[in-house]
Amino acid sequence: MMVMPALAQQPVGATPPARQPLATIIAEPVGMMIAACDQNGDALVSRAELDTCLAKSFAATDAARKGSIGYIDYSDWALKWLGDRNALPSPFEVDADGDNRITLAELEARFGAIFTRLDHDRDGSVSRAEVLTIRSGVGAPGDGLPGKRGKRRHATTTP
Repeated sequence: MMVMPALAQQPVGATPPARQPLATIIAEPVGMMIAACDQNGDALVSRAELDTCLAKSFAATDAARKGSIGYIDYSDWALKWLGDRNALPSPFEVDADGDNRITLAELEARFGAIFTRLDHDRDGSVSRAEVLTIRSGVGAPGDGLPGKRGKRRHATTTP
């Protein structure tokens, strides 16, 4: 019988460390990117600020100045600006004409639609509060995974 290393470091009878509570407020990667486009420091993002931000980030990705980027370049862009290559919107959503190339106009159009969705009060700007989603009723208390219910399993030994 072998004791798992993480458990072996705890003194016998010690209480396991407290777990991080489940997040109840989350933000989509695209929402975080939009919030980061605030240029004048007023904690609001206008559509003009978003378009300027998208143009700068697109230009940095379109190093060859072709006026469009492929899906691999888009995944590099998504990694840098959205935090993950697979973050939404996907290149398939952005590539409106289906030519396997993404233009700045296509990027601005898709992000414009997302901007409109996030602008809950329809004032023409997106606030930090508007990019947040409050989650409730996620799993049972003490669960580590959203949507999972039941007993927590503790690995104490291996065969």
